[in-house]
Amino acid sequence: VQLQASGGGLVQAGGSLRLSCSASVQSFRSYVMSWFRQAPGKEREFVSAIKHTDSRPSYAESVKGRFTISRDNAKNTVYLQMNSLKPEDTAVYYCAADRQIIVSSYRNPNSYDYWGQGTQVTVSS
Repeated sequence: VQLQASGGGLVQAGGSLRLSCSASVQSFRSYVMSWFRQAPGKEREFVSAIKHTDSRPSYAESVKGRFTISRDNAKNTVYLQMNSLKPEDTAVYYCAADRQIIVSSYRNPNSYDYWGQGTQVTVSS
């Protein structure tokens, strides 16, 4: 499985970005897809996940109400729409995928077998 993240950039506080992650895999609809982020000097943290069965989303409290995750199984792509961006959202954003992961493990980066290369998001104040 290969994941390719894109869509990052520099944006002012209050602005929006949409990240995309395309997956090179035949059974994309079988994978839980997630977004994590890592700021300099900090651990990688969970942002959002979307289930493979019913596309039910999960969000970190810090982004709830501002970010929206979605997936297009026909395009093997997961998206992260980020609105009302804050300087503290600045980080490298990574997409992750796994087929055998339970809901309680979504937020643990060690639960994922596949990772994209990351895309930088910088929010200026």
